[in-house]
Amino acid sequence: MNSLTPPTVTTPPAPSDAGLPIAAVERETGLGKDTLRVWERRYRFPTPARDSSGDRLYSLEQVQQLKLISRLLDSGLRPGKVVGLGQAALQDLLTQHAPVSAVILSKTIMDNAGADPLIEGLLDAIGTHDPRALRHSLSHAQLRMGLAPFVTDLVAPLTTAVGEAWAQGRFEVFEEHLYTEVITGVLRHAIASLTPQPVPQGPKVLLTTVPQEQHSLGLLMVEALLALEGCTCVSLGTQTPLTDIAQAALAHRADVVALSFSNLHKAAVVQTSLRELRAQLPAATALWVGGACTALYQWPLAGVSAVPHLSGLQPLVAQWRHAH
Repeated sequence: MNSLTPPTVTTPPAPSDAGLPIAAVERETGLGKDTLRVWERRYRFPTPARDSSGDRLYSLEQVQQLKLISRLLDSGLRPGKVVGLGQAALQDLLTQHAPVSAVILSKTIMDNAGADPLIEGLLDAIGTHDPRALRHSLSHAQLRMGLAPFVTDLVAPLTTAVGEAWAQGRFEVFEEHLYTEVITGVLRHAIASLTPQPVPQGPKVLLTTVPQEQHSLGLLMVEALLALEGCTCVSLGTQTPLTDIAQAALAHRADVVALSFSNLHKAAVVQTSLRELRAQLPAATALWVGGACTALYQWPLAGVSAVPHLSGLQPLVAQWRHAH
């Protein structure tokens, strides 16, 4: 199911010829500082230089490799299979393991297979730094398609395509952020424009992510689809501590807690977090999870409903209403 609060504007340190500091690499790649340090010891990659103070500095080439590795982890590969590979090998793996919903961005393959012209036009608007055209095109598509098809048939594959473009060097981080800001505004406006139900329907759903999970767009797509089904949604944004999630569920009298996971977490960490949260929630409170994390579907847990596709939300809501 990819914070909804406005981001804090910071000025990143200017990269020197020696490379980027670890904090900048974390922002650029989405890979945590601890993860990078562990990989150094375990896989002998990355291999940062050191500045006069002994702090790590990563070359731009290694940062690009780390970007590709981050995308491959999102696609379900494990670190041991990809960490330390060269850019060419990583690009090959990315082509092989790209999600089926992704638009293929390789020009050669695109020319052969053809690409969705709407998605290509939206990608061009991002690449030419035209937020007005991007916002207009997305808003028009939402009105023409309707909210549910807009989310499942356009926003979901477009988001994947933007991520792949970033990994392949077509987009920079700021361009990916531009897309996130624009689509967030479009989805928020669409949700606010829905006609309220005369009588509120259940379930009441609390949406968030666990600590270290920064991806918020998938969560917003889920909120849009649930709101369309008449559910009452309460979003806490991202990275909420487990104890606070449980407290918020009680305070808001939530019927369901919905969590979104990318594939940046180890399976053991995901399972431990879900078991801990499940134990803290009342038995009557459902726990729905989804996203790119393959561990959610490979090792299902009692009392946790895993939703591998956005299309699975409507049946889950219907099932909840039938039971209540």
